[in-house]
Amino acid sequence: MSVRWGLIGASTIARQFMIDAIRAQVDGEIVAVMSSSQERAAAYAGENGIPVAVSTLDALLNADIDAVYISTTNELHLEQALAAIKAGKHVLCEKPLALSSADARKMVDAAKAAGVVLGTNHHLRNAGSHRAMREAIASGRIGKPVAARVFHSVYLPENLQGWRITRPEAGGGVVLDITVHDADTLRFVLGDDPVEISAFTQSAGMANGGLEDGAMCIWRFKSGVIAQSHEGFTTKFAGTGFEVHGSEGSLFASNVMTQKPVGSVLLRTAKGEEELSFDREDLYTRSLRQFHAAIHGDGQPSATGEDGVWSLASAEAALQSAKSGKAVAIDPKLGSAA
Repeated sequence: MSVRWGLIGASTIARQFMIDAIRAQVDGEIVAVMSSSQERAAAYAGENGIPVAVSTLDALLNADIDAVYISTTNELHLEQALAAIKAGKHVLCEKPLALSSADARKMVDAAKAAGVVLGTNHHLRNAGSHRAMREAIASGRIGKPVAARVFHSVYLPENLQGWRITRPEAGGGVVLDITVHDADTLRFVLGDDPVEISAFTQSAGMANGGLEDGAMCIWRFKSGVIAQSHEGFTTKFAGTGFEVHGSEGSLFASNVMTQKPVGSVLLRTAKGEEELSFDREDLYTRSLRQFHAAIHGDGQPSATGEDGVWSLASAEAALQSAKSGKAVAIDPKLGSAA
């Protein structure tokens, strides 16, 4: 049984990654694309071999589709996801799921009530590097985890700058763009949940309108692990990385906070150093395989709607902390940061 997809948003990420990932599935097919501009939708459909191009959500949801992928600007996610869920469609939504974790919780509850699959497109937990780190930690290779560091400050390409650095009402800023990913990746790799965060944000010359283009966060997890993360849009020459330090060893991952299956992971213990091997499968292809399996009743998406609530609650708390100058508790069960 094939899974017929509709794309909500004629986006760069869909063109660069998601279209190929859907078509890489033996049962994946893209039927329609929606853009608020019919002209843009038609051009996008023509360029990407998509049969149907529409300019309204109703038209897309009335097409012969089983699932939607949402990659519009952040403030549109909630309304579009709820409409798709009401229409009985499975939903894979870009992060953040919404502009507040309370709204993200509404999406999770609606999907559960409707019996459809809701996934958050947190690509990084599909990387072989992060799964190798998670496995090494879970199997005790670094002993008891104590601390972690995430380096995820990059340079936002000109073609992506737009609303991310100019439109607060659209959910712009580096925290809702990158801190959400770091929250999810820390949770996944550590197998642990954050309970508190302190954050500083900055505007280093790229963002305007009161938005932040850099952030540094300190996290505390349930187990007692502490972590630090650096997110940014303005560092042209920075590399990305992820370190986890434990009582019996450390993991050093380089060039892994990326959309591509690249990078390396080094394990250092009393025995010396060992480079961990891991698969190099495309992150989005793996994500779509798990999403299709979930649709067919086998397991769940690699990142669920609940995972999306967690990452958004964490980002929300980071923004609250930066504004208040105080540490803020993270509690997704409340639908917002406590």
